[in-house]
Amino acid sequence: MAKPPDLHSYSDRASFERLLLLMAALVKQPGVGAGDKTERIAAVQQQMQTIAAELKISLPWYAEPTLQKDLGVLRRYGILDRQIYRHGYYVGTGVMTSNELRLALNALASQAKYQGDAQARQAYQAIGERLQGQKFESEAAFYPVRLQFNRPTTYTDPDEMMRKQAFRNTLFHQLEQVEAAILQGLPLEVYAHKRRLYESIYPLQLLYHDVAWYLLCEEMTTGHLMTYRMDRLANYVRPLAQVGRGIAAQQESLQVVHQLLKTGWGLFLGTPEEQKQERQGLLEFEQTRVRFYDEAIPLILEAERRHPKQKLRAGKLDADTGLPLYVDYKISLPPRSLPEFGLWLNRYMGNVRVLAPTALLEQQQQGAKRLLERYQNSV
Repeated sequence: MAKPPDLHSYSDRASFERLLLLMAALVKQPGVGAGDKTERIAAVQQQMQTIAAELKISLPWYAEPTLQKDLGVLRRYGILDRQIYRHGYYVGTGVMTSNELRLALNALASQAKYQGDAQARQAYQAIGERLQGQKFESEAAFYPVRLQFNRPTTYTDPDEMMRKQAFRNTLFHQLEQVEAAILQGLPLEVYAHKRRLYESIYPLQLLYHDVAWYLLCEEMTTGHLMTYRMDRLANYVRPLAQVGRGIAAQQESLQVVHQLLKTGWGLFLGTPEEQKQERQGLLEFEQTRVRFYDEAIPLILEAERRHPKQKLRAGKLDADTGLPLYVDYKISLPPRSLPEFGLWLNRYMGNVRVLAPTALLEQQQQGAKRLLERYQNSV
């Protein structure tokens, strides 16, 4: 005698279709059910009704407990996690809508192509292959509307180096180990070309700035926070421990680094002693004041958010142009930042004059004299 089938609560067609339409709603509209708890299930059911109409399926409106039970089934079978979805439901890593995915892919494409990020390139290619044949609302859904055009001045992609037979002995060949160490708080030994030294560090973050990738890190024994250009570190890493210090310690150090970056100008974080004093609030900052003229004036005035501590003061207006005769730029900076601030001033050449501090004024004067000598010398 045949064994009777073991039926379950979704054996009938209506229950089965309800469950599948619920899954379709979560897949097609990541984040559905975000917002007020009392409206969460209603939003999910509305999306189910929309999909049912598209598929020409007659779907009744169900009571909230019924759909809560269905969500529980999806949790039991691992389709949904056990977490509380306060910001809307999603399945697995499918957390983005089509518009959100387009924005993310724009950023990923820029990082892959123009910042020379090999892992971003591989991820972008893999995602593109998976999306082949996917139907979107328009052909322009993934047109690169946004682009970051800054490009590195050195080779960063090991595959490109191999393809062009341009091997460079840099840390870019060890990115996977470095990133894994960052997430574990694992100390590494790296080799700095310029200093010809092995350094014991906690890697904290990979940062792209201007024309290069940098490694933000913390010296293992002293806690000194530093930045290294990736191409100035060798193709070498050696783990210095089997167990890392954990992500909480990493985040704490990274927060300090970003505070130093925010306070200063550029990427140099200071000598160990300077940094110690600055972190303790004992370091005296330089009251810096420069005056901009002519073509530089509109460029300075429009940059309202160049630095959080900047103050601008326009001089009296020119009767003919209606523009200020000059603009004073005031900012309080740690001494470590003056060289990089001076490099920024150089781009304005004859349209800027340093008023304070004296050390920066003299540095810029000497630079101007050398520039004049270059043009006077025929060599």
